[in-house]
Amino acid sequence: MSYTVGVLTASDKGYQGQREDLSGPAIRQRVEGAGGRVARFLVLPDDLELIAQTLAAWADAGDLDVIITTGGTGLSPRDVTPEATRQVAQREIPGIAEALRVEGLKHTPMAMLSRGVAGVRGRTLIVNLPGSPRAVAESMEALLPVLPHAVETLREPVEAHPAAG
Repeated sequence: MSYTVGVLTASDKGYQGQREDLSGPAIRQRVEGAGGRVARFLVLPDDLELIAQTLAAWADAGDLDVIITTGGTGLSPRDVTPEATRQVAQREIPGIAEALRVEGLKHTPMAMLSRGVAGVRGRTLIVNLPGSPRAVAESMEALLPVLPHAVETLREPVEAHPAAG
């Protein structure tokens, strides 16, 4: 099954050109290797409102099945990606974030410090990944197998239920 993805990197240094974004391209490579298509790709500073506005605009445009963020999930005061995601998500999907942390814990105890979340806005799944390329690789291993089913479920028509009488 094909799906369309937006990749958003949250990084002050990446945005300012002081650090090369390696995590966003790592996501792109894995998504495309799994049969997905990356339609949007952007590096933003660690700014809560800007990240939230971008997530909402991308999801509301209706052309993305999934938005995968990288960066901004740690303990630094500037790490605000989970807060931005919660601000725009209509429903959280805690199992995804839990699975990503479990996968990360297989490799490093630092994975328990990731505050990433996952949620849905409209028919778009939003998933926060850590900012390091290694953590992205580990997270994508856990995430990729469930994306086709998640996208298929989100694409299903909404069924009207008769009012209980």
